[in-house]
Amino acid sequence: MYEQLFTPTVQHTLDLVGIFVFAISGALLAVRKNFDVFGIAVLAEVTALGGGLFRDLVIGAVPPAAFTDLGYFITPLFATLLVFFLHPHVERLQTGVNIFDAAGLGLFCVAGTVKAYDYGLGLTASACLGLTTAVGGGVLRDVLANEVPSLLRWDRDLYAVPAIVGATMVALCIRYEALTPFTTGLAVVTAFVLRLLALRFHWRAPRAWNRRSTVTEGE
Repeated sequence: MYEQLFTPTVQHTLDLVGIFVFAISGALLAVRKNFDVFGIAVLAEVTALGGGLFRDLVIGAVPPAAFTDLGYFITPLFATLLVFFLHPHVERLQTGVNIFDAAGLGLFCVAGTVKAYDYGLGLTASACLGLTTAVGGGVLRDVLANEVPSLLRWDRDLYAVPAIVGATMVALCIRYEALTPFTTGLAVVTAFVLRLLALRFHWRAPRAWNRRSTVTEGE
């Protein structure tokens, strides 16, 4: 139907890098919440694997990759150990973590869309599952940590929007039979760059028109 952007080995490596970075963000939130080591590991695993796990269950790719590839399960545990012992240093590397997180967002929204389409879903549903693959783990992380999910908060830089753009680009390329290694890579890079720009310039989605609420961002 279309060419693969990466060889299976390279794709697997990129998946593990994305999983590791997402796991770091989950583990750091657990430390800020004063969770114990088990709580840190749970948040790391959920953040790293939650989106892909949900996608695989929806499309019927069972057992999900998270349970058939030991590397997917072990990688968040390495992130847990790193954050458990070195979290002050990891916090200081937050800029680097954000860059890799943006790269993971771009990769996962594209890979999720392609995989959902390969399993027979329509273009709109495939794009929605691409978005879910990219942001689902973060939503589960915030819910377990008793926080309003970041992608629902107006005071957070755009996160879901870059993933939506990347997933939509892939869906359109599939629709017009233009999905090639180049266009797939372009979708990844577009989502990645949009997320970095949102972080750099603090782009945020608009709130309700003529909003009169007195609720502050901390409430």
